Amino acid sequence: MTTLTLSAGKTSILPSRGGFFGRLSDVFWRHPKLLLFLMLTPPLLWLGIIYVGSLIALLLQSFFSIDDFSGLVNYEFTLSTYAQLLSPTNFDIIIRTVVMAALVTLASALIGFPIAYYAARYAQGKWKALFYLGVMLPLWSSYLVKVYAWKLILAKEGILTWIFEKLSLSWLLDGILNLPVIGGNSLSVSYLGTFIVFVYIWLPYMILPTQAALERVPANLIEASADLGATPRQTFRTVLLPLALPGIVAGSIFTFSLTLGDYIIPQIIGSSRLFIGQAVYAQQGTAGNVPLAAAFSVVPIVIMALYLWLAKKQGAFDAL
Repeated sequence: MTTLTLSAGKTSILPSRGGFFGRLSDVFWRHPKLLLFLMLTPPLLWLGIIYVGSLIALLLQSFFSIDDFSGLVNYEFTLSTYAQLLSPTNFDIIIRTVVMAALVTLASALIGFPIAYYAARYAQGKWKALFYLGVMLPLWSSYLVKVYAWKLILAKEGILTWIFEKLSLSWLLDGILNLPVIGGNSLSVSYLGTFIVFVYIWLPYMILPTQAALERVPANLIEASADLGATPRQTFRTVLLPLALPGIVAGSIFTFSLTLGDYIIPQIIGSSRLFIGQAVYAQQGTAGNVPLAAAFSVVPIVIMALYLWLAKKQGAFDAL
């Protein structure tokens, strides 16, 4: 086979193309790493400057403090702002947010697992398409519209109260609202209402990874477990749950982190007690205490870093 000799002494099957773009294409063909570098540089610069840079700036702000007399930021390195997080009021905000995120994640897993299992094992054809449509449809509507719709549903004059009255169960609703921690004047101004809306909003993010993990579980393993005499409960505990756990953990990354940083739902539905997102908004806006707002922002980052490390050990990233 004949070859054409290039000016650099190298051989090529095809002749060089004329024009600027032709020569540029030849350069990229001979140096593929150069093309890869040029393609990756813009997004990496964007990620490094805009995202990572803003996080570093946020972290630096958390090591400053506010002068109590002038209200101006004192640009001297100090840990006093982080010490303020341990005060009873601020620490209560952190605990409240983490507990809510954990409860929402647990409830989403308990509700989402049966739905995901049915879709993975029994739904076929149009029924599986209907499943995906039902799970994804709430995600297509506006976030704020869904939250305000739930505020109307949970209000004292809402449809949920009307249903309880029609079923002669008003006493049950009143008993729930009278509970000291989760109750309130109505569900729309209670922790229980906040919890319900959080679960509704983030539930699809638990169902989809769990369903993907369950689809990868070989059906013959479940059949073999039954053939060897295992009860359905034993099969679930020793075969199905361990293999589906990476998907559940992957879904919990979404539900836990999104609940941890959300401030809109607690602002619209819930009591006057703050969550971390609301505290950040209040400190950097109304109070003007940017260092304390930055310190509050670091808390979810640290928590999620530890959570992601544990999730990686469970193989959760394989199910994303």
